Amino acid sequence: MSTRVLLVTSSILGENGQSSALANRFKTQSEAREGVEVTVRDVVANPLPHLALDELGAWQTPADERSDEQKRLAAYSDELLAELRANDVIVIAVPMYNLGVPTQLKAWFDRVLRAGETFRYTENGPVGLVEGKRAIILAARGGQYAGTELDSQTPHLKTMLGLMGVTDVETVFAEGLNMGDALRESALKEAFQAIDQKVAAL
Repeated sequence: MSTRVLLVTSSILGENGQSSALANRFKTQSEAREGVEVTVRDVVANPLPHLALDELGAWQTPADERSDEQKRLAAYSDELLAELRANDVIVIAVPMYNLGVPTQLKAWFDRVLRAGETFRYTENGPVGLVEGKRAIILAARGGQYAGTELDSQTPHLKTMLGLMGVTDVETVFAEGLNMGDALRESALKEAFQAIDQKVAAL
């Protein structure tokens, strides 16, 4: 039985990004293992537009009543939802930009966090509809933020994943990457070792 991994990358620096280095390590180690399949979704190389009212309206229109334009707009989310559902593990490689996530990654979340599809509203609050999946966050930061009040990124990502029902979330940090060569090399080495352990447990 194979394990299917969806690897979402979001560095505006492309292959030169530190989060891309983490993603590539995960991908290379995973593909070396028998029974692990990796699908890469690069939300920078294949950007999504910011969510707008006309696309939201397309979702809220029954599929058999959508205009051609609404079908085109709904296809963004439908494709991403199908991809999400087809995989067992969601790996998100994320740089920290101004204490948050890249806008391109937020645009991805805006398509997969869909009421009636990945969560539903109840009298007691929202309930996730995505079952049996887990997630791994690969976080690259120029400074050191983990465990401090400035790290609003990690709880934001966990909350968005949790809204879908993905509550088994692990995190690998590579921090201090802009704080000197020695610290960068040490942080990346530790992150790569942690990634190898995550892959071994797939």
